Parts: sequence; structure tokens; C-alpha cells
Amino acid sequence: MTAPIAICRKILATALIAAASAAPQMAAAGVDSAAIQSGTPLKTLSAYGFFDDVPAHSPADRVLPYDLITPLFTDYAEKLRFVYVPEGKTAAYNPDEVFDLPVGSALIKTFTYPADMARPGEDLRHVETRVLARTDKGWRAYPYVWNAEMTDAVLSPLGAKLDVSWQTVSGTMRTISYAVPNMNQCRSCHVKGLGRDRETTPIGPEAKHLNHDFAYAAGVTNQLVKWRQAGLLTGGPDDPADAPRLARWDDPDAGLTDRARAYLDINCAHCHAPDGPAHTSGLYLDSRETDPSHLGVYKRPVAAGRGSGGHDFSIDPGSPATSIIPYRMNSTDPGIMMPELGRTTIHDEGVALIRDWIAAMDD
Repeated sequence: MTAPIAICRKILATALIAAASAAPQMAAAGVDSAAIQSGTPLKTLSAYGFFDDVPAHSPADRVLPYDLITPLFTDYAEKLRFVYVPEGKTAAYNPDEVFDLPVGSALIKTFTYPADMARPGEDLRHVETRVLARTDKGWRAYPYVWNAEMTDAVLSPLGAKLDVSWQTVSGTMRTISYAVPNMNQCRSCHVKGLGRDRETTPIGPEAKHLNHDFAYAAGVTNQLVKWRQAGLLTGGPDDPADAPRLARWDDPDAGLTDRARAYLDINCAHCHAPDGPAHTSGLYLDSRETDPSHLGVYKRPVAAGRGSGGHDFSIDPGSPATSIIPYRMNSTDPGIMMPELGRTTIHDEGVALIRDWIAAMDD
């Protein structure tokens, strides 16, 4: 069931790189680093200068596309990710944390839907683009909603609700009310630290998420290698095999535990961490966590309620039907669902993965 999803991701990435390379180039003034640094969001996505051709997402100088080995689930949207680092500056490699991107950097992520998921590079509808900007006062998150003509995206501080439809790989139609987060909601998922040390931070650009090959316009290259070649990153091992790497959640050749841990890491660990918003739960889902109790094994919830579904443990080994984690993943009820933000529908394949993992656990 997961193999077609992986194939679609590869096809989409290849098609978009090809389209960007072939697109007619518009005159570009370069990326507006000063605007990024200022902390005041620009009114349109195009005003930043991230793309020489905005609809085609043809990147400007020092804007590099990337993806994550296992991406966070957002209502089956495909995501086009880009990183920008100003001239003369580089991100600093860290084997265990998100790379330290310098002031003036930005992460750009467009959420898009092919009309037919079986043809992922065709007839795309861009829904929103989120810009995470490294300002003089830290990271700031700005949501932009695409216009009907698909020519540009406009700042939407209050978020938006948009009806989105697509045809699944199996040929059925799906329609959802897609939720574009407001600026406060954007920040709530990117918070790290406790008390006065709380700060907004990126989630994805970390060695374990980036350490695999990407189909760039110039050819297939490991992303950690490419970031260094492009002058965006310093440090790290010369051989990517010596850097951390997560499994791809839908890779049939990877181990079940590795796939499940990777899925929980990217979807849950930014909140469920000792220094995350859900730290009081005592449930820590980073891929490096080794304490079974912190992972939820025979762990009782801190506060019982509807979110527990009447179950006793976050993970009841061998019994996904009586485990809280898949119960909450399999809901869209605001009082039950996890994650709390970022989706309006259930990720059936993700739920199945976690259920299979729990079912295979020894008591």
C-alpha cells in the first residue's frame, strides 16, 4: 500500500525540478536578505526574490531545494522545500540538532496538490507557502496563501480555510477543508525550550532527516554533500555514511521499528521532547530516545480523559487496539487527535504503520 506513495514522491520531485529548469526565467533582483532579517513580513511571496519564476518555483541564487527522508504528514499534501542562506554566511553542522542557520536565512515550504496523485507532477494546485525567517530577534513564521491564478501567494496572518480536492492513486476523489495556520499556530509547532528560554526554531533541516540522495537539476547528489558544495553548510563528516540517518517511513525494505520511530520522530518529537511544548506528558518520541517508558511502553497518561479513549497505556505492547497513541492518531476530534495541528484528515497509512509496530512488540 505504501509503495505507490514513495514512487509518487520521486516522480513529483523529478517533474518539478525539470519544470523549474525549463521554465521561462523572469528577471530577478536577488533574495531580499534585509527583509528576512528585519522581522517584518513582506506582503507577497514574490517580493522576497526566492524564485526567479514564482509559479514554477525556479530557485534564485543560494536558494536550494531539499526534502526530508520521512516528511511530516499534512493532509496528503506534497511539499516543495527550499533553504536560503545569505552570501558570505553558512549554516553550522550539528549531528544531533537542527543546523544553526545564520541571520538572514529562510526556509520556504509550499504545500501543493496534484489533481491526480497518480500523476504527481501535473496540474498542481499550490495552496500555501510558509516562510520561516531567521531575523535579528530569532525565527519568525509567515503563512502565505496562493491566489486563484497560481501566480503568487499573499501574506495571510490570520490563516485561512480552503476547500481542496484531489484524486487518489486508487482513483477515488477526496475533498477536505484545508486549514492554513495563523502566525501564532505556526509558532506553536516550532517552539523549543522552557520558560524564558522558549524560542521558535526549525524542525526539518537536521542531518538525520536530510542524509539521502536528491534529484537536483544537475544530477542526483546526497543532500549533505550538496549543501556543502553550494556553500550553505560547514562541518560534518566527508562521508554521509558517517552522519545520522533515519529510515523512510514507507520503505518496504527498511525495518518496521526503524520506520515507525522515524514517523513518530518527524510527526511528534518536536512537541514530545523534554524541552518541547508537550514535555509535561513524559512522552518523548525522538528517534534517539532509548527509555521504553518515555516512548510510551506501559506508560499511563499524565491526565486521563477523552484523549485516552479509556485505554491504560500510550503503548500496550502487542495490542494496538488498546494503545493510546494509534487511538489519537486515528481521530479528527479536536479533543482527541494528535498531532493537534497540521491535519484535518487521518493518515491511514501512518496509523497502519504504528499499529503494525505495536502489534509486533513482545509483551
